[in-house]
Amino acid sequence: MKFYRKHQRIAMAACAAGVALAAAACGGPSTSASLSSAPVGQPQVVPASAPALESSPSPAAGAAAAVASLAPGFPQKLVPLMPKASLKSSSLDKSSSPASAGLVGTIAAPASAVLAFYTPVLTAQGFKPVPGDKVGSTKVKDFVRSNGETVMISVVEEAGVSTFTIGANVAAGSLK
Repeated sequence: MKFYRKHQRIAMAACAAGVALAAAACGGPSTSASLSSAPVGQPQVVPASAPALESSPSPAAGAAAAVASLAPGFPQKLVPLMPKASLKSSSLDKSSSPASAGLVGTIAAPASAVLAFYTPVLTAQGFKPVPGDKVGSTKVKDFVRSNGETVMISVVEEAGVSTFTIGANVAAGSLK
């Protein structure tokens, strides 16, 4: 149980970092003026080299986040987007050790279908599932690779739509 909780905390930290990167990438106060600057339907991508607004910290070098698209350099082989899923946000941080990648998506499918898709994808890459599949009412699945790399998936299902968050903490060389 300690092993599971330790890796769950690490994975949740990666997810939180991804969400923080995505939020920082959006930057600035949420006003109608700042929201109207991007054309409707266009993904917003903010690479690490973009200038930061005074009100938000700049992402670290080697870090990127994107809303409604994959962050530049996102490891699609490590964490592919589930077919028919809508991408909400993604993040990547190659400057940390371990490196981290995060993805948030939605799909009109049960939570069990999300876990059924990602389990063989990750096990084919050498990740082994950790016992346990729920925290409270949230479906979760943790995976670990022998070199200490981890991936955590959490899925919340509501009205037939599943929102899933995937956080990966891996060696920089694993970001493919």
